[in-house]
Amino acid sequence: MLRFATGPETLTLGDLEVRRLGFGAMRLPGPEVWGEPADAATAHAVLRRAIELGVNLIDTAWYYGPHVANRLIVEALHPYPSDLVIATKLGGRRLPDKGWAPYLRPDELRAGAEEDLRGLRLEQLPVVHLRWIDQPDVGFAEALDALIALQHEGKIRHLALSNVSAEQLAYALTRTPIVAVQNMFNVGGSGGPIPVADRPEAVLTACEARGIAFLPFFPLAIGALTAGSGALAAAAKRHNCTPAQLALAWLLARSPVMLPIPGTAKVAHLEENMAAVRVVLDSTAVADLAPNR
Repeated sequence: MLRFATGPETLTLGDLEVRRLGFGAMRLPGPEVWGEPADAATAHAVLRRAIELGVNLIDTAWYYGPHVANRLIVEALHPYPSDLVIATKLGGRRLPDKGWAPYLRPDELRAGAEEDLRGLRLEQLPVVHLRWIDQPDVGFAEALDALIALQHEGKIRHLALSNVSAEQLAYALTRTPIVAVQNMFNVGGSGGPIPVADRPEAVLTACEARGIAFLPFFPLAIGALTAGSGALAAAAKRHNCTPAQLALAWLLARSPVMLPIPGTAKVAHLEENMAAVRVVLDSTAVADLAPNR
């Protein structure tokens, strides 16, 4: 079971209580988040071990694979533990060339929600992030209203946002409660291939003021932060932990609303990541490791 050395052990997403280190299912499909994994049994083992270690928040999306991550979750964990919260994202899709594209029109968001409900064998999606991708066909307000409508129909329990600015978060809060924001944020300051909203600190500050959970995606910058022998590796030696553990511990110590969701396709890496909760960082260490933002 997870026992956190820094900050609270749980956060609430509306009426749902989750531990402050989750699991991201994005790495479970094949390379480039496409197709089947090399070994489905290993993917199942990772998911089951995450639950054994105390994880009760899994982040996924129907377009991971596409459809592969959701199916693996069902195969490994259904019927689900009573306290498991599955968070999904709507607003994106995959292209035949393995690229990423918006899927934000109201009919597309509805189709995505139905796919997640069907693929995950759920009667209601516990938490759904509106994954914003700038494009000319749909405005943020229109996409948000489409998800609010799905929530009123009972298909969604709680609404969240992803890849948004502080201004978009402020607007959304005038329309509906928001229980979480998922933006890129890590000790390196960058490292992901997907464009993200500017001023990540401003969004985090807004979440802290409202008690909204902040889920940093690419918490390890897809492994870039843990490679080589740079400053993070040197600091990890001083703290008697691995670079991956230090990067996650930094996030946990950076803010009490931070809820990292590191993903992996290997049990050993999962266990390494989960052990980050035991790394103690004081305010000086957090400041020393902070990137220039």
